[in-house]
Amino acid sequence: MSKKPQLDSQLKLPCGAVLKNRLAKAAMTERLATKGIANDHLANLYRLWAANGAGLLISGNLMVDHRYKEAGGNIVLEDETGLEQLQKVTTAGTSYGTHFWAQISHPGRQATIFSTFKPIAPSPIQLHKMMLFAKPRDMTVADIKEVEHRFIRCGELCKLAGYSGIQLHAAHGYLLSQFLAPKTNLRSDKYGGSIENRARLLLDLVDGLREKLGSSYPISVKLNSADFQRGGMSVEDFLYVLEALKSAGVDLLEISGGTYEGTDFLTDRYKKDSTRKREAYFMDFASQVRAHSKMPLMVTGGFRSYSFCQQALADDELDVVGMARPFLQQIDFPKGFIEGSIDRIPDADFKVSIKMLADFAEAGFYDFQIHQLAKGKSLKPQYNPYSAVVRLVKNEISKGWFKG
Repeated sequence: MSKKPQLDSQLKLPCGAVLKNRLAKAAMTERLATKGIANDHLANLYRLWAANGAGLLISGNLMVDHRYKEAGGNIVLEDETGLEQLQKVTTAGTSYGTHFWAQISHPGRQATIFSTFKPIAPSPIQLHKMMLFAKPRDMTVADIKEVEHRFIRCGELCKLAGYSGIQLHAAHGYLLSQFLAPKTNLRSDKYGGSIENRARLLLDLVDGLREKLGSSYPISVKLNSADFQRGGMSVEDFLYVLEALKSAGVDLLEISGGTYEGTDFLTDRYKKDSTRKREAYFMDFASQVRAHSKMPLMVTGGFRSYSFCQQALADDELDVVGMARPFLQQIDFPKGFIEGSIDRIPDADFKVSIKMLADFAEAGFYDFQIHQLAKGKSLKPQYNPYSAVVRLVKNEISKGWFKG
């Protein structure tokens, strides 16, 4: 009888790469780059996280096009500009036998006005949130082909820079997710309509990247479990994409959920009873995925206790536990957690009474903690959430507009 996997057990991926354990730092936007170029602060941050014991680190959004950014301070990788600085970051992130993967992304209609007033998207459907997003124009086929070229070129540059793998971000309402979701993709050409058409760009990217990067280089994809709103991908759509990605040779599928319009899954009051009992947000959906495919699976969202993570692995519900905010709760996380000496990592405790500022306060709070770690400073769990809003907006204004 084979031994049941635990957090500290290795995982061999289909491409042959081996993760030293089953705990991953999921992507969090760093907002630390200088005009799209990596710097010592990013190297400091990933050196710390690599030393703390996670088997896999996934970077924040790495942009394929300087004209369309998810946030000020994103790394932009279009050519070899800044490659030397980026190699310092990947050297830090891959130390201690850690895998460090680049999350490659395009925001589509979720490029804020701090980045552009002329975003692009599958269809001209505007994102209405705090007047921060302009109406996008619908992409031509030539635009789609250019984006495809940019993603593939970016993947090649990531390998050259020293990342040990890549992840395509097709979740959380970004461009690839916008193509997949019928609510944001109203096209009538070969990129719209059926799920086969809506998934075409994503699958073409996987095929193109595999051809360029080789059979032994890890390629991951992040997908939404659901869009948490009407018009999102159905379970049937998801399972079609899952099977297609498996056939295309994807090494690790990460499932998460939500979009900029649907962030209710982040707060306790919107969790179903089944979710509260099971701790992590998307385990019910992960069970459906697991029943359909044995593709290596990472689930991110809500994991906080060692015992629950161990049980989920032992029950073969997933292969990798994805965590993000816990890395910003304790400066040495996850050392003790993987060893089992720490059973639970708490959430930050802060209140925001102005509901319309809640998302900004939360994002700003964690952004501040990332910057503290990057500068070699202590975490500040009591940081004022309203100060976080002001700081985040100032950062976006100062770093949002630049020519890559």
